[in-house]
Amino acid sequence: MLRIRPSILSVACCALLAGTVGVNAHAAASTASAKAVGSAITANPFYKASTLPFEAPDFSKIKNSDFQPAIEEGMKLQRAEMEKIADSPAPPTFDNTIVAMEKTGAMLDRVMAVFGLLAGADTNPTLEKVQEVEAPKLAAHQDAIFLNPKLFDRIQKLYNRRATLKLDPESERLLEYDYQQFVHNGAKLSSADKTTLKHYNEQLSTLSAQFQNKLLAATKAGALVVNGKAELAGLSPGEIDAAAQAAKARGLNGKWVIPLQNTTQQPALGSLGNRNVRHELFEHSWTRAEKGDANDTRATIEEMAYLRAQKAKLLGFDTYAAWKLENQMAKTPSAVMKFLDQLVPPAVARAEAEGKDRQATIDKDQKNAGKPAFKLEPWDWQYYGEQVRKAKYDIDESQVKPYFELNDVLENGVFYAANQLYGLTFKERKDIPVWEPSVRVFEVYDSNGKPLALFYCDYFKRDNKGGGAWMDNLVQQSKLLGEKPVIYNVANFTKPAPGQPALLSFDDVTTMFHEFGHALNGMFADQEYPSLSGTVPQRDFVEFPSQFNEHWALYPTVFAHYAKHYKTGAPMPKELVDKLKNSQLFNKGYDMTELISAALLDMSWHTISPSAPKVTDVDAFEAKALKDNHVDLSYVPPRYRSSYFAHIWGSGYSAGYYAYLWTQMLADDAYAWFEEHGGLTRANGDRFRNMVLSRGNTEDLAKMYADWRGRAPNIDAMKKDRGLEPPKQ
Repeated sequence: MLRIRPSILSVACCALLAGTVGVNAHAAASTASAKAVGSAITANPFYKASTLPFEAPDFSKIKNSDFQPAIEEGMKLQRAEMEKIADSPAPPTFDNTIVAMEKTGAMLDRVMAVFGLLAGADTNPTLEKVQEVEAPKLAAHQDAIFLNPKLFDRIQKLYNRRATLKLDPESERLLEYDYQQFVHNGAKLSSADKTTLKHYNEQLSTLSAQFQNKLLAATKAGALVVNGKAELAGLSPGEIDAAAQAAKARGLNGKWVIPLQNTTQQPALGSLGNRNVRHELFEHSWTRAEKGDANDTRATIEEMAYLRAQKAKLLGFDTYAAWKLENQMAKTPSAVMKFLDQLVPPAVARAEAEGKDRQATIDKDQKNAGKPAFKLEPWDWQYYGEQVRKAKYDIDESQVKPYFELNDVLENGVFYAANQLYGLTFKERKDIPVWEPSVRVFEVYDSNGKPLALFYCDYFKRDNKGGGAWMDNLVQQSKLLGEKPVIYNVANFTKPAPGQPALLSFDDVTTMFHEFGHALNGMFADQEYPSLSGTVPQRDFVEFPSQFNEHWALYPTVFAHYAKHYKTGAPMPKELVDKLKNSQLFNKGYDMTELISAALLDMSWHTISPSAPKVTDVDAFEAKALKDNHVDLSYVPPRYRSSYFAHIWGSGYSAGYYAYLWTQMLADDAYAWFEEHGGLTRANGDRFRNMVLSRGNTEDLAKMYADWRGRAPNIDAMKKDRGLEPPKQ
């Protein structure tokens, strides 16, 4: 997943510092106080650009107490910069308006980049409080920019005569982008409606921050605590040791803890032999945010859905999804639904066939044990799926994990593929401070030997880390600002016990390739303007480079380079490689159905009519949405339940979760082009880099893709790669 920290022209920043005006009777005291505040803020590590390589943040100097004053000062400075542009008596020009806007907010960008990282990957109660306090101010700051009539008037005048400005293509794109962003965010509303919109945005930002903090706490509290080692039968010794370490970290000596990941299904469900323990773990996951306590997210969701619908109405749209999709590749909710509707029947049919295989295995096992049969349930799916996998493909995860040691996968797989395709090389740097001891830093060199980017990786699960995996920038590339990209990947792999290797599942391997695909998209950015640089804001394009990069994980020369036994260094035997490859379509019905279900659930929440009554029963709404969309298989729950669907309530993917499927189509279609043109070669990689990965948001994305591919994308390769073709007769 990509977590974008967009420019001021696409999301929240903040409001003026309270109490910065008004002196009168307390002039002397206020002056002294101002001097003290001024001295403190100039000493703040975010006040000036870092002196480290690539202007990387100096985490050795950053304290929790630095964030709030830096955010507030950054808002204040940017607000003044924007007002200076808006109030300029000079006629608007591209340089004094559009380029000037690109240069604003440097301090705010610096602090928000680091705050966004730590709030997701290494949070604490102080940062959570800052997040909730500043969220509405950030929303207000965004509105202060987008809803400034004098600023918009300057942009509109330039936009109306753009044909006469003789701009280069990137500059013309920036002008059009700025104009569209302002209009999309309410610049043409009446004064009264702007006031209402500001109120909605502040409420929604507050609720989103509350949702994220509640979910983090609920996920931590939802971990399964096991009292006896025998209950963990089926887990590997390393996994049991990791569970003991997780318990020890919580002060639960003599117990074992299985932390929850962000998705509905949990990795341990594929191995735990005790059905009662499996059921308990699943229920901990399924109900994590529905305990009726302070961490229950349902009331927050109900309010957010209602306010989003009202915001859409105010902006002139039938639904929130219609507003959100206006500037995406899909354009309309009907286009999204048409796309998803093509996938539902083949995915569900395949999942039902997979369910029959698992039920047959259950019936056979129970009969052999002289016990009554039971109905397949969600907590049985992975466990009996592993048995089906062994029977059909003679393979299980315990066989392949020893060949996927994390460091080998990173350096000899992920980095190697990037070298073969694009000529990149990597050098680890131990001299650059990090936010957590297990984080690693690499300097990235281009094919000409020149420094290209800085790359951080933070791979292990922590209780204070949000679930899932993501990428973002700490510094955005921009020729205008003279900045090179500083990028990080975050994941939630199980941290091994001390002295043990970090062995990955192949799903984890795929995650590493995926997130590094996002990183490459950011590293190859080659734009003048930061607002158009790197990873683009369109959700249904931004996951394309990452899902495309997943394909190289199994590419023969890449796979052979990293899939080596962690003890002996021996390559994975050909027989096992063949089994792994043959098993890639295993469970695809389930995988696709849980993903489609989540996408349809997202669309259901965001196509609520503004005139409809407010939802007051999240679970009932969810059940009806799944049933109405024909994805209500009892044993295939959605990948995310509404109450812990962080993508759509806390991470900007509202009405956009379909993007993972849409970009699967793009990624599979793109990989088919590589297969048609010789596979993994520098020529192919350089062409893809030059025509797609380095282009940022400098041109229409559908045109960009078609120019590279030679045609518009189609669903054929996706149906083949995702196991959705009808079985051969």
